[in-house]
Amino acid sequence: MTQQVSRSAANGVSTGTVVSGGRTVSERGTGGAVFAAVLMIIGGCMGMLQGIALLAKGTYYVQPVNYWINTGASTWGWIMMIAGLVVLAAGFGVIAGAAWARWTGIVLASLQALINFVFIPVQPWWAVTLIVIDLWIIYSLFVHRREEV
Repeated sequence: MTQQVSRSAANGVSTGTVVSGGRTVSERGTGGAVFAAVLMIIGGCMGMLQGIALLAKGTYYVQPVNYWINTGASTWGWIMMIAGLVVLAAGFGVIAGAAWARWTGIVLASLQALINFVFIPVQPWWAVTLIVIDLWIIYSLFVHRREEV
């Protein structure tokens, strides 16, 4: 059973919500975490679409000559699709309030950003867009903290 009580400072500005168990949750951090979860769902879907595109038509993505990674389009496709699927699942976990999902989201968004960083020479605009989304996710999940009262 969870009891929510709003605490107010002397000037009438709410400082947070007290949840039973002696923990306070920042309203700003909670909004940022929900926004990060929505971005994780969007970023995960985009990563999965990128993986599906690589699997469906690998000739669309042309790897630069003498690139230091010599993997085929199907390998990239599976990596992108699995990473996107896990980021998508962690996004739904953050919305559900699961404690594991916040740290999993940070780690997986970092991993997805690194994967897309390697993918920049192949599709620069798409990869940079996903990197920016992943960086915002990481920032928003780090801001969301639960502190003891």
